Amino acid sequence: MASDTAQDEQQGAGHSGGKAAVLAALLANLGVAITKFIAFLLTGFSSMLAEAIHSFADTGNQVLLLVGSKRASREATLEHPFGFGQQRYVYSFLVAIMLFVLGGLFALYEAYEKVKESLAEDSYDPFASQWWWVPLAVLLVAMVLEGFSLRTAVRESNRIRRGRSWLRFIRTTKSPELPVVLLEDFGAIIGLTFALAGVGLTLVTANPIFDGLGSGAIGVLLVVLAAFLAVEMGSLLVGEAASLPVRQKILEALQSPEGVDRVINSRTMHLGPDEVLVAAKLAVGETDSAAEVVASINEAERAARAAAPDLRLVIFLEPDVDTAPGSPSVDGPGPEVAARESAIEDASRG
Repeated sequence: MASDTAQDEQQGAGHSGGKAAVLAALLANLGVAITKFIAFLLTGFSSMLAEAIHSFADTGNQVLLLVGSKRASREATLEHPFGFGQQRYVYSFLVAIMLFVLGGLFALYEAYEKVKESLAEDSYDPFASQWWWVPLAVLLVAMVLEGFSLRTAVRESNRIRRGRSWLRFIRTTKSPELPVVLLEDFGAIIGLTFALAGVGLTLVTANPIFDGLGSGAIGVLLVVLAAFLAVEMGSLLVGEAASLPVRQKILEALQSPEGVDRVINSRTMHLGPDEVLVAAKLAVGETDSAAEVVASINEAERAARAAAPDLRLVIFLEPDVDTAPGSPSVDGPGPEVAARESAIEDASRG
């Protein structure tokens, strides 16, 4: 599975596929949001309002993802010398905030108001309105539309998932768009199920408290999804290293020139889904001339770029005299960290 993660990174992190999934989700959510809101106006079901706000929030989220993708493609400037690739992570983090505030907290507030109103109500006739059937029809149609959107996201994800479990794919891919759309579409279908249960039980029992409970379940679901997204996007914002297989390829490439004895230490960090910062200290011969050292450094840089041809590498290499000749090359802060991460990678395969 580790090699699958490397393939994910070296295929541009699924950017074009991510955009297709985002556009499909945007169109589906916008249409669903409008129909849900009309259904709420006709019937007054709080589950419909919660779902309408959920869909409007998702629509706004897809717009944010597209804006982030556009802004991330700008060229580097003197003020931002490493470019704007991390804008995709910033806007994906904003998506998590919007999902939490506009989706989750609003649904919980609406649930509280509906339950309080239901407890104070003596009698309730769900069939008093001639439009009582509209929420059921809208929810069923919405399930079909969200299903099509989810199918698009799954299809695009499968192109780079390469056998990883869905949870592992969401947690290891460096492309933020596909995980966001997958979680939103999955959450939308679960939320629609909650809303359908709430409206259905309200109609069957003539007790509106079930409508409020349906809204509450939607709110809890959205809060959980938003928290999960915030953690994952926050990790990318802080700066994640390239996957272990990619780092190993770069490490092997850096030490491949004849004039390089070993890599004393190295660091990698994603500046964006398909751009990686590489910093390393290379051990060179104590008696090598300046020209020989420069030639070795240039050769190591060319080898590293060839090892990851589909990634844009920003490389900083420093030559140094080896104080511990014969020691193995070091990936990351030290051998203990590398050994611990290898153990984590091995355990995740199970």
